[in-house]
Amino acid sequence: MSFFKKIFSKEKKETLDKGLEKSKTSFFDKLSKAVAGKSKVDDDVLDNLEEVLVSSDVGVNTTLKIIERIEARVARDKYMGTDELNQILREEIAGLLSETNTGDATEIEIPEVEGPYVIMVVGVNGVGKTTTIGKLANQFKNAGKKVVLGAADTFRAAAIDQLQVWADRTGVPIVKQEMGSDPASVAFDTLQSAVNQNADVVIIDTAGRLHNKVNLMNELTKVKRVMQKVVPDAPHDVMLVLDGSTGQNAFEQAKQFTAATEVTSLAVTKLDGTAKGGVVIGISDQFQIPVKYIGVGEGIEDLQVFNKFEFVDSFFK
Repeated sequence: MSFFKKIFSKEKKETLDKGLEKSKTSFFDKLSKAVAGKSKVDDDVLDNLEEVLVSSDVGVNTTLKIIERIEARVARDKYMGTDELNQILREEIAGLLSETNTGDATEIEIPEVEGPYVIMVVGVNGVGKTTTIGKLANQFKNAGKKVVLGAADTFRAAAIDQLQVWADRTGVPIVKQEMGSDPASVAFDTLQSAVNQNADVVIIDTAGRLHNKVNLMNELTKVKRVMQKVVPDAPHDVMLVLDGSTGQNAFEQAKQFTAATEVTSLAVTKLDGTAKGGVVIGISDQFQIPVKYIGVGEGIEDLQVFNKFEFVDSFFK
């Protein structure tokens, strides 16, 4: 299909290919067994394919959607060879991802807004939240944007220290207070500082605790409300960071956070160290929230803008 043309740079594409290697190898090993000895896509092959998709962390509901689409094509075309299955899966998954209106960008970008563009980052501890913020800050800075970081995860001294390390590494200013300070107060100070500096982008780190959905909701609502005293439309993006290597646990975290606050984008990290890359497909489909970034390596440049065409191409090539 024409939309599978290459649009990433060669270097970026190679990083994506390498980052998805484990997921791809695991998936195709299972797929080969699913169609072994079969020349035609029949009920048995579809049953096996369903199992392959579920075990690849695509998720039950999304898997059923994909199977239904393939069943419709089999019914329409009357005969479909198993040798066509790879291309058909590729097309149907790209189509599914298109329905979330996600993943068209090739480079990091932000919309035009009044004042700084504010990103509030949420996610549990250990998913790569602080690292994602640091890598994002670096990419925005390299794109010529003036960035300010806010250390509003005040419940862990380590979270503040880690963000400081990234601020130093990327050469961007950080606003922080003592551990235990009010997160909303840090967010307020950060936005005031950003406005005073004519910053383009503000990235606010928030508490990484799923201690209690009501507490989390109250905390995030307060942070938002206080930020809006400085920048009326803030935050412009509430980004949930998920660890792709946790598979179905990432689904559960997405459920918790989307129930607690309005999440507007996703970043899925640590895809290079896992065979669970299918989780990107399932989470994008089930929550109807655009995936903006994926982590496909440990390097500072290895947080990539998610592009559905390149992702599917790398997964199925």
